[in-house]
Amino acid sequence: MFPKDFQAYLANNTLIEIKGGNVRPSFLKIWVVEVNDRIFARSWNKSEKSWFTEFQNTGIGEIKYGDKILKVSGKKLNSKNPINLKISEAYIKKYNQPENLKYSKGISQPEYFNYTMEFFNQDSA
Repeated sequence: MFPKDFQAYLANNTLIEIKGGNVRPSFLKIWVVEVNDRIFARSWNKSEKSWFTEFQNTGIGEIKYGDKILKVSGKKLNSKNPINLKISEAYIKKYNQPENLKYSKGISQPEYFNYTMEFFNQDSA
């Protein structure tokens, strides 16, 4: 379960910082959505060296919001999981600003389902 202040931050901010693995020196700003009290992000670039692949390889990382940092684990979501459609809807709804719409519609396409990560708070474990 994620802290209430994180969920509030997520609801009111378009960018969350993330670091996959345990060797990366800096955080990267990404889009994150909440669906049914679960936290998800998709890899826009689908690159071989990214926060996404670090989570795939190590299963761990950190999320930074404001001045707070949470230790998290991440698990790649099965591309056939029906929640992918709700994640896509959440992206389009949250990132509906004119400058973001092209990207939110893009990242909501089925080709991105295989690049979806679910996060789990390890600080409360």
